[in-house]
Amino acid sequence: MAAEAMGLRERKKLQTATRIYRTAVALFAEKGFDNVSVQEIADVAEVSKMTVFNYFGTKEDLVFLPVEEHFGDAARAVRERQPGETALDAVRRQFLEMIEARDPAIGLHSEPFSHQVRKLVLETPVLMERAFLAAQKGTRELATHLAEETGDRTLALIAAATLSAARQALIEEHHRRVDAGEPIESVAADATALAERTFALVAQGLGEYARKA
Repeated sequence: MAAEAMGLRERKKLQTATRIYRTAVALFAEKGFDNVSVQEIADVAEVSKMTVFNYFGTKEDLVFLPVEEHFGDAARAVRERQPGETALDAVRRQFLEMIEARDPAIGLHSEPFSHQVRKLVLETPVLMERAFLAAQKGTRELATHLAEETGDRTLALIAAATLSAARQALIEEHHRRVDAGEPIESVAADATALAERTFALVAQGLGEYARKA
């Protein structure tokens, strides 16, 4: 929801949640996830410990809750696709739109904060496990939807895993280049062509699969 469309109460709640989130990530990055308590986060963010838990149910949520919805992006694209679109069409279109928007969810954002979050996850085993499980959940969500549409659970699982793997490979390549010091715009300039080649390769296997009537 855009801030300008919110009432005063909603804006204040969003500001508080954002302050807690950024405070937590900064402390985790500085001291390590396991070495920071929720009480310390609350003290630095100038809120109560109860307020932290009101916004974020667990300590892990302080890293994942604001971004976890993106693990379901592919499933959402397929679920909301237009008549005539295949599952592949929908995932490709959504990904290209995210490139155009320089979406941090796919590693294309100039703000260091999103890369700080990713580094934190990669360096923390419990967060890596959470990321793996969230990614698996997104793939299963996509597979379930495709299975309901097509009636074939096995092919749905294969298609969902293929589409998810293609997206993740592209995202990893974006992060690799940005982490190596390349400017975001340089990475983004190549991203569309790389995505097109990737999804063209996937199309050789999936082709007309799950074209919506």
